[in-house]
Amino acid sequence: MPGALLIGDTAGLLNVPKIKGTHQAIRSGMLAAEHLAAQAEGLSSTGFDAKLRASPAMAELKKVRNIKPGFKKGMWFGLVNAGWETATAGLSPWTWRCKPDWNSLQKLDVAEKPKRDYVERTLAPRDRLAGVYFAATEHDEDQPVHLKVSNTDICITKCAEEYGNPCQRFCPAGVYEIVADGAGKRLQINAANCVHCKTCDIKDPYEIITWVTPEGGAGPNYQNL
Repeated sequence: MPGALLIGDTAGLLNVPKIKGTHQAIRSGMLAAEHLAAQAEGLSSTGFDAKLRASPAMAELKKVRNIKPGFKKGMWFGLVNAGWETATAGLSPWTWRCKPDWNSLQKLDVAEKPKRDYVERTLAPRDRLAGVYFAATEHDEDQPVHLKVSNTDICITKCAEEYGNPCQRFCPAGVYEIVADGAGKRLQINAANCVHCKTCDIKDPYEIITWVTPEGGAGPNYQNL
């Protein structure tokens, strides 16, 4: 993004094991201000990205880089790995890489039927429409759809056969629907319901859904959430 600087949580600077990010936001914000001031005076010879990577913020995050990815290999491995990484202050010569989030989805022919023997929830709201209502999401009904699907044919054919259209389930607001009409099945996007969680952008197994900023800054009432 020419002309934009990413800082704080937007740049992924949260220290996950400590669940702390305010100090990183302050650090990166100060660094961004110093960088812009130096650029204005013609004294900056390096980019903001390089300065951020050389800052104490990145030095802190390097120590905990392997803790969250370790849990992708299982709870017990993750616990042992977290203990090791904490004791060695992240001095391991390796770096665990996270797989794409959609990689955890199983195809219908290999997935096991989930157990439903847990205690039924009684907390309200329990249905998606009530959740959308409490999010106070507001989109103009005639504004352009901000959820871009590059190939809707995959939704009706390949995705339906292999995964059973998981977008109908992982979306918390019922944005995606497979409806049938006279012309057959098609994907219907209820963009006005979108709560901007971006789950579809990261959970889509075919990576054909892209969330973009909606027109006019529409969406949930963030101030009252």
